[in-house]
Amino acid sequence: MALVAGIDSSTQSCKVVVRDAGTGALVRQGRAAHPDGTSCPPEAWWQALQTAIAEAGGLDDVAAVSVGAQQHGMVCLDANGAVVRDALLWNDTRSAPDAADLVAELGPGEAGPRAWAEGIGSVPVASFTVTKLRWLARNEPANAARTEAVCLPHDWLTWRLGGSGDLAALATDRSDASGTGYWSPATGEYRRDLLKLAFGKDVLLPVVLGPADSAGRTASGALLGPGAGDNAAAALGVGARPGDVVVSIGTSGTVFSVATVPAADPTGTVAGFADASGHFLPLVCTLNAARVLDAAATMLGVDHARLAELALSAPAGAGGLVLVPYLEGERTPNKPDATGSLHGLTLGTSTPAHLARAAVEGMLCALADGLDALRGQGATVNRVVLVGGGARSEAVRRIAPSVFGCPVLVPPPGEYVADGAARQAAWLTTGQAPDWTLTGAELFESDPAPTVRARYAEARDLTL
Repeated sequence: MALVAGIDSSTQSCKVVVRDAGTGALVRQGRAAHPDGTSCPPEAWWQALQTAIAEAGGLDDVAAVSVGAQQHGMVCLDANGAVVRDALLWNDTRSAPDAADLVAELGPGEAGPRAWAEGIGSVPVASFTVTKLRWLARNEPANAARTEAVCLPHDWLTWRLGGSGDLAALATDRSDASGTGYWSPATGEYRRDLLKLAFGKDVLLPVVLGPADSAGRTASGALLGPGAGDNAAAALGVGARPGDVVVSIGTSGTVFSVATVPAADPTGTVAGFADASGHFLPLVCTLNAARVLDAAATMLGVDHARLAELALSAPAGAGGLVLVPYLEGERTPNKPDATGSLHGLTLGTSTPAHLARAAVEGMLCALADGLDALRGQGATVNRVVLVGGGARSEAVRRIAPSVFGCPVLVPPPGEYVADGAARQAAWLTTGQAPDWTLTGAELFESDPAPTVRARYAEARDLTL
């Protein structure tokens, strides 16, 4: 039995799965926590990976391994391959003014966003690597001067697993490269002019590999896959097909679908990313997702199971109580300095059940806005595949179809980013994508609730 390994180095933790390359059956797994915060020393990821690998029984017997990881994180290396400073993560919004400046520098008014969308498929916001590089050049010129190479979290981990220490061995894949702000999914080329516009100089960038290309070998001889950004890996993990839209409720909320043509949305709502299979992955991302549920549970002094019970005991629409869940600013819409807000609070809605319902509906409505944006870019939405930690909530599963306006398929809880990375590793060993069967999914259906969306839209538009 040939074995392959998939790694998910996410914002909060590192997960490792070892699977049968032929059937996809899980053989063993491990995990370890990451530090909290919006910046992180990359060495912390490496140490967590070693812990997770050990818990998973090691990787000496696997034929191939691939890494999926959080997108956008800025990892700067000096000429010797040493890390220059802590990596700024996707959820670090300090570069929001730099994002606005970069957009404006490509043209006044609507011209700037249009030029970025046409150039890289997306309009940069604070999450994107390119904006973090501008922030670094402006605020830490000495660190910028030391920087000779820039890569992403999954690139750096793959490079460390390869062990060469040679900066020329840095490699990435299309999906993660497409989130930097200086690589074009449409042309498959780096836009070094945009890199230099942001950073003031050119630097070494990882080679962009195809889905079945190898990034080298580990010390034990296992093939290294090209890896992927977390959302692209999750799409592989759940076997997303045309007409499916994946909604992932984790630290961030993401809404994405597999497409055969690149997207270029000048409004910036839809990011025109590439996927990990050779196609494209138009995506909408919100900063606030599962932690909205965490916050509501904390406010009410209950656990998540009780929060779900309370939400399901309240009427649809929570009696007019609306929570706009911008608890950490927001990326979509682009309001990095916004805060959450509660509307429609009356004596009748001042109950734990109404607040619980408003929290679930508010989070889902923010994601439904992303679903509408994908439809606006021509996506077909036959059903939603709901994954991530937030999908484990009974209230989320049962309320989502009415908010999204379509059937919702919920696979069993799993590590779908790591599974997608493992699928890519299996692809590397055979030269073709493996046909692994996803079993145990539940289908949820309900009548649409347009009044819930309408009330949310009114409250959302009042939020600064």
